[in-house]
Amino acid sequence: MSESNSVERVLTGKVVSNSRDKTIAVLIERKVRHPIYKKYIKRSTKVHAHDENNECSFGDIVRVSESKPFSKTKNWALIEVIEKSMSIE
Repeated sequence: MSESNSVERVLTGKVVSNSRDKTIAVLIERKVRHPIYKKYIKRSTKVHAHDENNECSFGDIVRVSESKPFSKTKNWALIEVIEKSMSIE
């Protein structure tokens, strides 16, 4: 039983919070089909990811991967920032 054949999960989502140090909250949205009415419904999941350099800001589109636990709720790590958000300041 080797761990080398396990598949690493990679998800893309939007940053909804970056108020904590080295941590971001990423909202992952997916569409699922209703079993009876056959309509597609949006479902969302919020994951906490490790951002080592504090490079993400609110509204960025990012790619995260599953990794070792950093804390009680943080099991994801930032891979890259796909698109920076337009900040109005």
